[in-house]
Amino acid sequence: MIRDLKRVRNIGISAHIDSGKTTLTERILFYTNRIHKINEVRGKDGTGAVMDSMELEKERGITIASAATHCEWDNHAVNIIDTPGHVDFTVEVERSLRVLDGVVLILCSVSGVQSQSITVDQQMKRYEVPCIAFVNKCDRSGANPLKVCKQLRDKLGHNSVMLQLPIGLEDKHEGVIDLVKMKAYYFEGDNGEKMVGAEIPAELQDDAAAAREEMLDAVSLFSEELTDAVLEEAEITEEMIMHAVRIGTIAREMTPVFLGSAYKNKGVQPLLNAVVNYLPCPLDIKNEAIDLDNNEETVILESDFNKPTVALAFKLEDGQYGQLTYIRVYQGCVNKGDTLINARDHKKVKIGRLIRMHSNQMEDVEAVPAGHIGAMFGIDCASGDTFVSPDINYSMMAMHVMDPVISLSITPKDNKAQINMSKALNRFTKEDPTFKTYVDHETGDTIIQGMGELHLEVYVERMKREYKAEVATGQPRVAYRETITKKAPFNYTHKKQTGGAGQFGRVAGFIEPTEEEFEFVNKITGGRIPTQYIPACEKGFEGCLVKGPSLEFPVTGIKVTLEDGAYHAVDSSEMAFQSAARGGFLEAYNKAKPVIMEPIMKVVIETPNEFQGACMGLINQRRGIIQGSQEEGVMSVIESQVPLSDMFGFSTVLRSATQGKAQFTMEFSSYKQAPQSIADEIAKKKAEEKAAKNK
Repeated sequence: MIRDLKRVRNIGISAHIDSGKTTLTERILFYTNRIHKINEVRGKDGTGAVMDSMELEKERGITIASAATHCEWDNHAVNIIDTPGHVDFTVEVERSLRVLDGVVLILCSVSGVQSQSITVDQQMKRYEVPCIAFVNKCDRSGANPLKVCKQLRDKLGHNSVMLQLPIGLEDKHEGVIDLVKMKAYYFEGDNGEKMVGAEIPAELQDDAAAAREEMLDAVSLFSEELTDAVLEEAEITEEMIMHAVRIGTIAREMTPVFLGSAYKNKGVQPLLNAVVNYLPCPLDIKNEAIDLDNNEETVILESDFNKPTVALAFKLEDGQYGQLTYIRVYQGCVNKGDTLINARDHKKVKIGRLIRMHSNQMEDVEAVPAGHIGAMFGIDCASGDTFVSPDINYSMMAMHVMDPVISLSITPKDNKAQINMSKALNRFTKEDPTFKTYVDHETGDTIIQGMGELHLEVYVERMKREYKAEVATGQPRVAYRETITKKAPFNYTHKKQTGGAGQFGRVAGFIEPTEEEFEFVNKITGGRIPTQYIPACEKGFEGCLVKGPSLEFPVTGIKVTLEDGAYHAVDSSEMAFQSAARGGFLEAYNKAKPVIMEPIMKVVIETPNEFQGACMGLINQRRGIIQGSQEEGVMSVIESQVPLSDMFGFSTVLRSATQGKAQFTMEFSSYKQAPQSIADEIAKKKAEEKAAKNK
C-alpha cells in the first residue's frame, strides 16, 4: 500500500437511490484498469456490476450493502466505498461516512436534489466530510445541470460552484468544457476511454467566458494570491485556481460541481482528476479519539506509521473463513502477527490475516498503514470497536445509529428452520446495528425490527437463501391489556374433602380500579385469617393477573382489599388460601365491568413544511391525537399519540405521502381504553383463535 499519504484518497460514492452510484463506480474501475469489461447494474448478461456482489443486489438492481474497493489514478491510491441509496439501508452510508475523508455526491440532472440526497447531506454534516458533486445522467431527456447546481445551494445550503459546462444536453450530450483549463473534452473509443482535449466550440465560447468569470469570483475568496491576480488583471494560472478550490472544498465552504453521464461513459476521467486534486488526503483531516485513562480527554490522532496503532472497526461481514472485519487505520500500522487490544472489552487479539477488498474479492497484504482501509479475518468484535496498541487506551467515537421504525413477527416452519433462523438472527444483529430482534414474552412471537419494509424483506430473503431457514412473516401482535372500571365485592369459600385432611379457606372483600399495576390491602382483624396465610392470599390474587378470565390478556390496574375470611384449624393451608383467592377474583372480576386497554405510542414526525398537512391527515386517519406542531426552518415537527395497532406499515404510507422526505420516531407512551368497536373486533378474533385451536 502507498506509504506517501499525500497520494492517498479515501472516498465514498453517495446519492439518492437510482442516481447512478454503482454505474459510476464500475466506470472508475474500468478506467483505472481494475476491471477489463464494463457490466451493467441490471445485468442483461447475468453478471451484474462488480460492486453489487450479492445475488439479491443483482436481481433487484439495487445496492444493499456498502462495498469497498481500491484503484490507482495518476499515481494516487484511491480507496472507494460504494454505498446504498435506499433509505432502509441508511446505516451502511452512516458507517462508511464515519471512516471516509471525502465524498462524491451524485445528483441526477433530471430529478436534482431528492429525499435521500438530503439524508446523505445531513450525514456528511454530522461527520464533517468534504464533498464534490457530480451531476449524472446529462444524456437524459429533461437534463438541466444548472437547475441542479441551484438546488444544491437552495435546498442543501452548499456553496456550489460549476467547474464545468456541458457540451450539449439530452441526446446531444457530447462532452464537457473545463472552466479551469478553458478546454473542451470529448470521450472517444468503444467505452469512452480516450479523453480528447479540443478548442471550446465557437457557439459556447461566450457562455464559457461568463461562467469562468462567475467561477473565479466564487473561488477567489479562498486564495489571496488568486484575488490579487483577478484584481490586477494579471495572468491566472491553473495551479492558483486548483489550490483555491482545494482549500474551499476541504474547509466544506465550497462544493465544486462536475457533469457527465456515467452510463454513456462521459465525464468520468475529469471527475477522477477532481478526486485527486480537490478531495482531502488523510493528512488534511483532523481525527480525534478519547483517552480512557485520562478523564476521557480528547486526543488528536496523527497519520504517523511509527506511533501507537489506533484503528476503528466499522463494518462486519460473515465470510467463508469466519468473521471479516473492515477497519480504517488512523494512527500507526496494523501488521500481520501484531497483538492489539479491543478498547471496549480490553481483550487481546492477534492479527492473523490482513486483506484489502475489491468488492467480494480479497487480496492478502502484510500491513495496513495509517490512512488506509483494510480488513481482518477471524477477529471477534462488534461494529464500532476501537483496536489499539497495548501501551495506550484510546477509544474512537462510534457512529450514530437510528432507532428501528418498523417490526414484523417471524415464525419458523419447523425445528430445523428454528435452529437456522436463530443462527441468521445472531449474525444479522451483529452486522447491522439498525436490525434488532427480540422475543415478545406476552405473545411468544419472535419480532424483528428494522428501518423499513424493504430492509426486513431483504433480511427474511437472506435467511431463506443463505441459511435455508423457511420462515413465515406476519404483523406483530399488539400487547393488549385488560382492566376493571368499577368496584365489585367477593366472598368465596374454597372447600374440598377427599378423605383425610381436606382443604378449607374463605376470603371476602372487594376489588377496584387503581393507577398502580397491582395493590393488595390487608384489613383482616381478630385473626379471622391467620397472618401466615395472608401472603398466600396475595400470591393467589397476583397469579390471576397473568391471564385475564375473559380474553386471556394480562390484567393491570387492580386494587384488592381483603376484609374478612375464615379458616379451619386442620384443613387450612397456603394452597387452600391461594385457591380461595383465585375463586374470589374470578367471582368479582366480571361484576367489575372489565375493558380492554390498548398501547398508545408517542409518534414524532419530521417533515418538510409543504407536507405538514398531509402528515396531520395521516395521524387523524389512524385515531391519533395531535399534541403540537412547530416549524424548525424548512422542517416541521409534529408530535402526536396514536394507538399501536394503527401504526403497522406506517413508514411506507408516510414515505409515499411525502415523496420519501419525512421520517418518524415512535415510543411507548401509555395504555388507554380501546373503543367498543375495536374491543368487539378483538373479542371476535380471540373466539376464532380458540375455535381453531379446539378443532
